[in-house]
Amino acid sequence: MSLAFYSMRLAKAVLIIQLGTIIVLGVLFTLKSTHDGFSALAGGIAAWLPNILFTFLAWRLQGQSPAKGRVAWSFAFGEAMKVILTIIMLIVALGVCGAAFWPLAISWLSVCVVQVIAPVVINKKG
Repeated sequence: MSLAFYSMRLAKAVLIIQLGTIIVLGVLFTLKSTHDGFSALAGGIAAWLPNILFTFLAWRLQGQSPAKGRVAWSFAFGEAMKVILTIIMLIVALGVCGAAFWPLAISWLSVCVVQVIAPVVINKKG
């Protein structure tokens, strides 16, 4: 199995696990109130959608053989876009939609933690 295929398979698995985390937290917070459930979904999506964008950009550039030094710039650009999009989404959720802070923050942080822990767990299983 090629390294490129393996890394994309891993990225898809992590995205699916993150989506599961968002759904579980959304349901759990909805048991308290629908507003908290919405806030948890907004926080999770604010972490998940930028990851999808970054994965899509990485997948698109995967087949190309970049010029020397261009890989680092592509990665930096992708990470910068992730951070900017995350900040915009959190501002919209908190400021415009009036999401509750703690459910949003807990969900956002949980999805970010899953992004770090899931590859380790998946690699140990495989």
